[in-house]
Amino acid sequence: MIGLISATAAGAAARDRLAAAWPGRTRVYEGPVGEAVRTAFAECEQLVCFLATGAVVRLLAPLLGDKAADPGVVCVDEGGRFAVSLLGGHGGGANELAREAGELLGAEPVVTTATDAVGLAGLDTLGLPYEGSVATVSRALLDGEPVALEAESAWPLPPLPTSPQGAYTIRLTDRDVAPGEREVLLRPPSLVVGVGASRGAPVEEVLGLVEGALREAGLSPRSVAELATVDAKSEEPGIVAAAERLGVPLVTYSAEELAAVEVPHPSHAPLAAVGTPSVAEAAALVRGGELLVPKRKSVREDGQAAMATCAVVRRPGRGRLAVVGLGPGARDLLTPRAAAELRRASVLVGLDQYVDQIRDLLRPGTRVLESGLGAEEERARTAVAEARKGHAVALIGSGDAGVYAMASPALAEASEDIDVVGVPGVTAALAAGAVLGAPLGHDHVSISLSDLHTPWEVIERRVRAAAEADIVVTFYNPRSRGRDWQLPKALAILAGHREPTTPVGVVRNASRPDEASRVTTLAGLDPATVDMMTVVTVGNTATRIIAGRMVTPRGYRWQERTQEGAR
Repeated sequence: MIGLISATAAGAAARDRLAAAWPGRTRVYEGPVGEAVRTAFAECEQLVCFLATGAVVRLLAPLLGDKAADPGVVCVDEGGRFAVSLLGGHGGGANELAREAGELLGAEPVVTTATDAVGLAGLDTLGLPYEGSVATVSRALLDGEPVALEAESAWPLPPLPTSPQGAYTIRLTDRDVAPGEREVLLRPPSLVVGVGASRGAPVEEVLGLVEGALREAGLSPRSVAELATVDAKSEEPGIVAAAERLGVPLVTYSAEELAAVEVPHPSHAPLAAVGTPSVAEAAALVRGGELLVPKRKSVREDGQAAMATCAVVRRPGRGRLAVVGLGPGARDLLTPRAAAELRRASVLVGLDQYVDQIRDLLRPGTRVLESGLGAEEERARTAVAEARKGHAVALIGSGDAGVYAMASPALAEASEDIDVVGVPGVTAALAAGAVLGAPLGHDHVSISLSDLHTPWEVIERRVRAAAEADIVVTFYNPRSRGRDWQLPKALAILAGHREPTTPVGVVRNASRPDEASRVTTLAGLDPATVDMMTVVTVGNTATRIIAGRMVTPRGYRWQERTQEGAR
């Protein structure tokens, strides 16, 4: 919950804007400011104070406790000019809260956390449990000191400017080791503990078994991702409570799924009880991985039969491939989600000219793999291969990556062993349509006239179908030096079904500094004025020019009314 506190009418107005924008996330604290701050500090995970920073500092000073537990605090000035991350920049999420509040209020976020200020990923913001000297190693990164990354298993970390060797170390490990003086341990959620239990097994027995198995194997409990068991034990109190105490989810599988898993130690007892010859080992292995601790039973002090079993598996980290659309070129048409994925990726793959567009957004340590025109399949294969190595990869394309861009070749190469995320972008057709007016107001289709990947016979058949269906057509890749006859041919096909006066919009470099546009007609368009940087939009029989803008109405009744009005 985010507590909102203000002292003046101007502050209350901004406060209410946040409350309206974040329903369910906020709580407004009225009354004397000092009392409101103290109450909100005790009750909320985060605070936004519409007060002077000095006043908030004095009010918070007696309340401060532990850095890891105190809420994040953001101050917004009375004029709504700045949103200052004051307390809990990383741990309390104040840095991101300042950015969110600033975006909603039109205020400039002020973030002074050193790593954020220079674009470094904070070691305490990677989403992994950590131990050791975060401040010391972060300072070394900031000072350009060589910091070694020792990853005992692959994991899709964000970019970090590390070296093969160094006096400081970031170690990614699930082993139960203590950090050195100049070391940070990152704990990947790589361990899965399969558990089985008899009815009524005490939580102490289940938990003691799990913790003992991890300890004897030299594994860190902070790397346990989940407890896994059979569906029939999904509500077994001892197992449920053990998961809660470990702070991990309880994942269950059907007996049929577990029975299909090959295990080293099957047993008749669980087969008779729940329908599978293995619970602990099968539940740990069902999604693959390396069996580190085979099935073991609990030992009871009273000498009675064991009531719990467990097994531990290490699952490899899954690489992450984000296929990112950069939009038509203008920076303000790059979506926030796309920008976030660019900052998250440790490996960027893309066409060299697209990489140049966003190079300034990349974090230090990002490895860039760029190539020239005509290497789309190679870039797709490279991106997938890097993701399979366990990296966080961004594969970029212009417009929307799924529209005549990199998503298709990448997904043709990808398999289920990596996570794939699609990040939509503003397409060239949409950018050009916004420049022209509203030519895509009704049904429309995009057709590429490039026959490099599609035979011309197929392209021509699609153009004829669009012409006969009276659909607005946007032509991508309309004309190049080596392909100068396809556009005239496509226009001739449309002319067989539409009047010569049909509006046609031509936009070159939509949204870029040298953008140029014009509206002409089907008969008046000179194909020689069009190139590969141009998008050509041909209207349907209802498209009109209204106040210089190209408009396709949403229904044909509009066309009938305008014709009746003209009569």
